[in-house]
Amino acid sequence: MNLPWHLYVMAFLYIIAGINHFKNPGMYIRIIPPFFPNPKLLNLLSGVAEIILGILLTIPFFTTYAAWGIIALLIAVFPANLYMFQKKKGSYSIVKFILLIRLPLQIVLILWAYQYTR
Repeated sequence: MNLPWHLYVMAFLYIIAGINHFKNPGMYIRIIPPFFPNPKLLNLLSGVAEIILGILLTIPFFTTYAAWGIIALLIAVFPANLYMFQKKKGSYSIVKFILLIRLPLQIVLILWAYQYTR
């Protein structure tokens, strides 16, 4: 079974994002809402999940499972994206606008992953 090129793009993006959790952990730890325990562990787990799910996307037997895993991961990290937007206080700036746009982008990413669940 040949996998579409855009699936490899998606896999690459998740693998790179997962690696970034280890290269720049502070960036991710800062956006984890304070009501979640152990932000360092959550950063580690989400980075590992992104790498593993990205790799599994490229293995035809696992593609469907990995896509569902990515959907679950995107839903799980949504509170961090919302917290990051809410944390940016003060006047409305371009950065705050980008953070606002990022929220519905999660839906686009979920829909992108969903196309590989069948």
